[in-house]
Amino acid sequence: MRDILFLCPQPRDREAVRAAGLDERFAVSFVGDDLDRMEPFDPAGLLAACASMPADGVVGTKDQSALLASVLAERRRLPGPKPGALLACQHKPTSRAIQRRVAPASTPRVALIRNGVPFDPPFFAKPVVGRLSQGAVRVDDTAALAGLDAPEGYAERYEVVAALAGGPIGRTRGFLAEELLDGLEVTLEGYVHRGRVTTIGVTDSVMYPGTISFERFEYPSRLTDERQAELAALAERLVGAHGLDDACFNIEFFVPEQGPPRIIELNGRIASQFAPLVQRLHGRSTYDVLLELACGEDPGWRTSTPDGVGVSYVVRVFEDAHVEAVPEPEGGLELLVSPGRRLSEQGLNDAGSYRLAILTGFGETREEAVAWCRDRAGRLSFRLAPVRA
Repeated sequence: MRDILFLCPQPRDREAVRAAGLDERFAVSFVGDDLDRMEPFDPAGLLAACASMPADGVVGTKDQSALLASVLAERRRLPGPKPGALLACQHKPTSRAIQRRVAPASTPRVALIRNGVPFDPPFFAKPVVGRLSQGAVRVDDTAALAGLDAPEGYAERYEVVAALAGGPIGRTRGFLAEELLDGLEVTLEGYVHRGRVTTIGVTDSVMYPGTISFERFEYPSRLTDERQAELAALAERLVGAHGLDDACFNIEFFVPEQGPPRIIELNGRIASQFAPLVQRLHGRSTYDVLLELACGEDPGWRTSTPDGVGVSYVVRVFEDAHVEAVPEPEGGLELLVSPGRRLSEQGLNDAGSYRLAILTGFGETREEAVAWCRDRAGRLSFRLAPVRA
């Protein structure tokens, strides 16, 4: 049985490993706290503690934990992506420069926001390093630039982890301006092993109407086979250009009705939220792929057409509140908040909403799966109280 060090796990990581039966095939050691909650924040100490633990592979599923895993794997001469490749993916100005070189028609205009922006609004402002759309806002008037607010503490913590990886490779604080994109927003997930890129699938992203907050993710995509093949070919170029190898990855795109796909970002890690959808519809988890790659093995993914549709549904509210009670845990429900605190004091939220939970549902059709999730979301027993001024 091969030994896996799973660094800084999220609760969903433990559940995904169990649900896929991977703890029966691998000796998985979950090590350390989620880096978002680690106190005191000591990633160097975590690496030191792992220096002599049994390991055939090392993994992490968030940007920082995946980067930390790559550092440990390199130090111990284990398989895995190079830290420099993950830094190139995670540092948005660097990644945009690479994208522009190999896929200019698919790369949006972008500029660091210093003393203004070299193109007019509207555009999106995004943190130079960030996650989950935190701190990303649409800017319709340059006066709004003065109020940009990055996620508290994230860049500072990221710099500590990046320094262990030999970086950072550029400024990590501040914001980028990126031109507005339109079309169907999708995520292509895959992996690369010894330079060979394999696509696992494409998932559609759907926003709550009138917002930039994700309501749900639908798998498989409604895109045509031809459009998905175009994305797969583009993914091969991007992964190779970033130097990414022996790694899972996901790439977010906007796909307009006409013209080339436009790149949102390349992530050198698993798309952990989608793992239950893939497992149910393909009979195999993407966590299986992650652990096989970490041990230097070819996961040997076999592409197939899913029978049915899976939906990962994000239950949100759009005003802060005090959490008084939450539903009981159950299968297919990932709770993201707990009683006793305000929504704004817990969870990872975007600029305009607060996540309560993630539901996973399935149906023979897209409409059936979405309807099931909406009905189940409406019956969840969250009790929220208004926040007093």
